[in-house]
Amino acid sequence: MTGSASAFAPVVVAVSRDGGHGFSKRVAMGGITLLARIGVEGDAHCGKTVQHRSRVAVDPTQPNLRQVHLIHAELLDELAGKGFTVAAGDLGENILTRGIDLLGLATGSQLRIGEAKIEVTGLRNPCAQIERFQPGLLAAVVDRAADGSLIRKCGVMGVVLRGGMVRAGDYVLAVPASGPSRPLAPV
Repeated sequence: MTGSASAFAPVVVAVSRDGGHGFSKRVAMGGITLLARIGVEGDAHCGKTVQHRSRVAVDPTQPNLRQVHLIHAELLDELAGKGFTVAAGDLGENILTRGIDLLGLATGSQLRIGEAKIEVTGLRNPCAQIERFQPGLLAAVVDRAADGSLIRKCGVMGVVLRGGMVRAGDYVLAVPASGPSRPLAPV
């Protein structure tokens, strides 16, 4: 499932990683390597247990359900329409996709991307760092549903089931979760 995607197939637009705990990540032109049950090689959030500093402070033995962060490029388009300038890696994502409704996936859905397979564990919860990155951006990445519930638009988090290379241009194939569908919740 590697190679260039057609105009209609879900595709990877960019991949990013960063070894530091900053907010944004650097685009990796040659691709990223995903390590099974660990995460993105060379990324600060790579590990079997939690790596996000706020979660480490609470309990460093928690399993890392946030090994890989994926955002849909359509969000960047929406933000540009609201006057924000946000590029690949700016929001801290590892994989930027186009043509797949990441937010519409169920918990436990699998994404086959390049050589790798990722299980979706939940939603990224937008935090104050987004507001520090660009004032007004936090309000732009959340919305309200008709019932008043909060809609988080900052992508999904996942764990690596099968490692391998992921590059811009790789196809993205979503496989529904087995069993009853469980909506995404923040992780």
